[in-house]
Amino acid sequence: MAAMDLPLFQALKSKMQWHQSRQSVLAENIANANTPGYVSRDVKSYSFQDHIGLQNAAVSTSVTKVGHISGSVSGQLRVKVEKLDSFEVTPDGNNVNLEEQMMKITQNQMDFQAATSLYTKGLGLIRTALSKSV
Repeated sequence: MAAMDLPLFQALKSKMQWHQSRQSVLAENIANANTPGYVSRDVKSYSFQDHIGLQNAAVSTSVTKVGHISGSVSGQLRVKVEKLDSFEVTPDGNNVNLEEQMMKITQNQMDFQAATSLYTKGLGLIRTALSKSV
């Protein structure tokens, strides 16, 4: 079993992918802050329950000739984008609140950095353990 196949690393990787998806949705909201009729969106909250089935959702290709390259695709996190209701709507129908979106982006960035830090620390612990056992 490779170190990256450990459930902890799989969960952290899934969480980081969720944060990437959320960042792009929040960036779209900010980009459309002046678009008439645009309704702000956000990604459904991350749940480790969504992550559980991804480990078994891998697809691999079969090699029929020696020159063929084998490959596999592991399960990708699917995020659900939801439209947000807001009490603040401009006369043109746009409900993007820039201050709120910037706070969400900042929180998302801090959470992504925390997950990245945990991932890095976990790899460091494994390297340390492997170097001591040799």
